[in-house]
Amino acid sequence: MTVKRRISDDDGRTALESWSRARSAGADGKDGAEAAAALPRSTRATAVRYTLEELATRAPGNSVEVRVPPFGVCQCVEGPRHTRGTPPNVIEMDPATWLELATGLTDWDTAVGSGSVIASGSRANLSDWMPLRP
Repeated sequence: MTVKRRISDDDGRTALESWSRARSAGADGKDGAEAAAALPRSTRATAVRYTLEELATRAPGNSVEVRVPPFGVCQCVEGPRHTRGTPPNVIEMDPATWLELATGLTDWDTAVGSGSVIASGSRANLSDWMPLRP
């Protein structure tokens, strides 16, 4: 299955690098998390969508739905495909948590254990694909 990319590699990597720099350095008296959250919405959205596309490329399939509201969603991981209604394997988190997972700033077990990630279903585990950092 080929994933249709909507975010170019250049645009996605630029947005992700901007987020990573802000998150690790902080600026204007803000800590890294505040600095990353203060980036333009379009930068954060592009970084999230790019990394979701990267996940769908690395873990192709339709058995797990990963939701990162309000910026994006993807289906990934091989296995039984759902066709109607809410999928049986759903993972949901905020954009900051998603980008921290994708870049390796936090790990899957820590994010799930802290309640930052809501995962339901027997296949709702992305630890094999994190971090993504393309």
